[in-house]
Amino acid sequence: MDLRELHEKVLYPVVRVRSKKAGGSGVLVYSRPDPKDRRRYINIVLTAEHVIEDLIQVKEEWDPVLKRDVKRDFIDEAQVEIFDYDGSHVIAASATPAEVVAYDKHHDLAALKLHNPKPLPYVARIVAEDEIAGLEIGEPVWACGCSLLHDPFPNPGTLTYLREIIEQKEYVMANAPAIFGNSGGGLFRGRDGSLLGLVCRVTGIQLGFGIDIMTWMQFSTHPKRLYEFFRHHELHFLFDEADDYYAAAERRERRRREALREILMGEGKEK
Repeated sequence: MDLRELHEKVLYPVVRVRSKKAGGSGVLVYSRPDPKDRRRYINIVLTAEHVIEDLIQVKEEWDPVLKRDVKRDFIDEAQVEIFDYDGSHVIAASATPAEVVAYDKHHDLAALKLHNPKPLPYVARIVAEDEIAGLEIGEPVWACGCSLLHDPFPNPGTLTYLREIIEQKEYVMANAPAIFGNSGGGLFRGRDGSLLGLVCRVTGIQLGFGIDIMTWMQFSTHPKRLYEFFRHHELHFLFDEADDYYAAAERRERRRREALREILMGEGKEK
């Protein structure tokens, strides 16, 4: 990539995400016309689940139809800051509310739908599923995010490990420096700027009463887990042009109803 491509593919799609008590980064991965109103756009940002976890509360609430207590998640809106650039210079930053349309604590991933209906020109390309097997140690990457909640900036590095298992989850490791605030930002392939995963962990060593952070040993979501997350949460439209946002929402709702029916039928059989 030349510098112009680096700006457009790596820097410009990165946003800042704020919740009630935390903040981090995100990556715009979808901006397409709304099938129900082509004048408006649907914009989707990916971030790390732990960046927005304080927006999610799970409570038991009485359901008057089912006549029983049912666990429900109550989710507040996130705030997403989108940056406008003139070359390398930030000329404006606008905050927009965003609803959490999917979240997964296991994968540490979340998808946010912006309330901003305007087209956003710079969208990250998610690495194609058939390209994942071709990743190699030593190939160049860029980590781009809001380090310590600063405006986004990219850090160069290389892939240093292709499959690290931490708490039964797969990560890729890179030496592109990352620190608190980079969570939810992107790890981008150096050759074409495609999104490999989201930065979500850094290495820390306990030294006395403090922790020394190894910023050059950062871990990002393995790209295979991106696709696992998309499929599990019916977000196929993020990588399949034949799908759309509303069809995905209908599938998620149908799965929710079917799961609830199975639970109720199972409890009925036990009785």
